[in-house]
Amino acid sequence: MAKGFADTDAQCRRIVEDVRKGIFSPVYLLMGEEPYYPDMVCNAIIENALDESERDFNQTVCYGMDVSVEDVITAARRYPMFAERQLVVVREAQNLKKIEDLAIYCGQPLESTVLVICMHGGTVDRRKALYKAVCKTGTVVESSALRDYEMPKWIVSFYASRGLRIEPEAAALLAEHAGTDLSKIAVETDKMLKNLPEGVTGVTAADVENNVGISRQYSIFELTRELSYRNAAKALKVAAYCAASPKFSMPMAVSAMFTHFYRILKYQALIMSVPRPSPADKAKALPGVNPYFYKEYDTAVVNYPLKRCMGVIALLREYDFKGKGGNAGEATPDQMFIELVARILN
Repeated sequence: MAKGFADTDAQCRRIVEDVRKGIFSPVYLLMGEEPYYPDMVCNAIIENALDESERDFNQTVCYGMDVSVEDVITAARRYPMFAERQLVVVREAQNLKKIEDLAIYCGQPLESTVLVICMHGGTVDRRKALYKAVCKTGTVVESSALRDYEMPKWIVSFYASRGLRIEPEAAALLAEHAGTDLSKIAVETDKMLKNLPEGVTGVTAADVENNVGISRQYSIFELTRELSYRNAAKALKVAAYCAASPKFSMPMAVSAMFTHFYRILKYQALIMSVPRPSPADKAKALPGVNPYFYKEYDTAVVNYPLKRCMGVIALLREYDFKGKGGNAGEATPDQMFIELVARILN
């Protein structure tokens, strides 16, 4: 069973801490749909396994498309020269043909070799020999892709790991900008921190706007907010701005709106069964939503009672089909998007 992101994050931070102390497994299998954590661990191992003076003779970095399993095993079975260990890294290992044959080595690895098998967007079969061998003799990191609704929570956790607080609205804004690309969040965060005053401990939505190049005023996040409050004029204005953006994607925009209205529907079901829900009830009905935004959903369930909310979801399905080329007629994506928002409001 795939781990949740909190478990993966904690595991990878422990591994990074260990390698900085000189504690290594003989084999690492780093895999999964989301490359951020495999890359984090792989880079930490490369940085700490050998001193600069030891790397010429004891470090081998290759790519799965360029080598065979026999090449990797031969390299891994060599002994280090004038060093405590040698390092063999196979990047893009999802392209390595007959990768399962690495189980021959991984079942009995050399203690003086650190072998890193780093896969991007791929996994090995957990039922087969390679996975089982590494589980017994080394370390497996599996990094599953996050869902869009999990991103704000991950961002808050990521900032906390760096000793920073980030406002819920700022986290939501950053999540909208980066999607589910964790590496992009890390890069944008580093850029932003360089521009903020030294010693800053908190990040606001204004900081994100000013340093990441995101306009909170004109974003899908702001559009769903205006729709929640049924501010028609503002919602249509934001929709027109979003649709005119060079980066506008009808399927992605509709998907974000679907997520929002599906949450409203789930919250509506909660209100019907528990008229005065507790914060714990709300958290269960709105997974991934920061309590900061509960007030918005309190208003949204009034503005979109069950029948109307179901009607909005039906509209979103219709326009998702149109946005992907189905029965769209002569309308352009930007025209369809504005039409969709107008129909939701009406």
